Amino acid sequence: MRSLLFVPGDSPSKLEKARLSGADALILDLEDSIASERKAEARAITLAFLNEFASRADRPRLFVRVNGLHTGLTDDDLQVVAGRPDGVMLPKAEGGASIIHLDAKLAAREAMYGLDEAHVRILALTTETAKALFLAGTYAGASPRLTGLTWGAEDLSAELGAETNRDHDGRFLDPYRLARSLCLAAAAAAAVQAIDTVYVDFRNAEGLRRETEEARRDGFTAKLAIHPAQVAVINEVFTPTPAAIAKAQAIVAAFAAEPGAGVVGIDGVMYDRPHLARARDLLARAQAAGVATS
Repeated sequence: MRSLLFVPGDSPSKLEKARLSGADALILDLEDSIASERKAEARAITLAFLNEFASRADRPRLFVRVNGLHTGLTDDDLQVVAGRPDGVMLPKAEGGASIIHLDAKLAAREAMYGLDEAHVRILALTTETAKALFLAGTYAGASPRLTGLTWGAEDLSAELGAETNRDHDGRFLDPYRLARSLCLAAAAAAAVQAIDTVYVDFRNAEGLRRETEEARRDGFTAKLAIHPAQVAVINEVFTPTPAAIAKAQAIVAAFAAEPGAGVVGIDGVMYDRPHLARARDLLARAQAAGVATS
């Protein structure tokens, strides 16, 4: 996945527009974008959408953002598991214990609705509370369902009592850069995908591109989106370029020619085993994006 687009779960028209946006995944939202009096309606609309499209091959991946475990709404939200989503997103996750808790709930729903065990994956929002920052290192091994970690700045800034989370140039301030780094390290430790947070100024394509390129540079491999217009930029940035693919292929080929080597030289530049791992990962991401690598 390169792009994951949030879409309110109570709007059939927005769900349909999102389905055709080109996003690799949709996050059907039952949480922040849904008023309390519309939660039940949103569940029904989301379940109907899943029932219509989850079995189709020509669709993006479908995740549902449920309400957090502390709200008392999670069990009701998980009724949508009957629609066979690819996964759920857990907001305000607080370490591995929250993933274990959700895993148990999902196992019960899968048995109830006749789904294969571990059919439903988990994405976790890891930095929305102050407590969560201190638990970022506990996701590894929590559940085989865990497929990605992402982070958020809006709820965190409210909890910290901050006036803003970005500077005048639109860049994150220090508390949120810390949260971003913790998410990236947590994902690496758990061996799951690291997904960068949303860029809220959705009309600012230049700012989105800058932030997405910085995320790719640092090790993120996908980004959340809040508007269909953001999808094309995100997909472009996270799709390996022909030049990057050619370099990765050269590294893989050089090590294949010298299987016992710890380092190889290409055009006067030395590459070691970590470079090989990164090259293989890039080629895998290119293939997943539908880009020819041979």
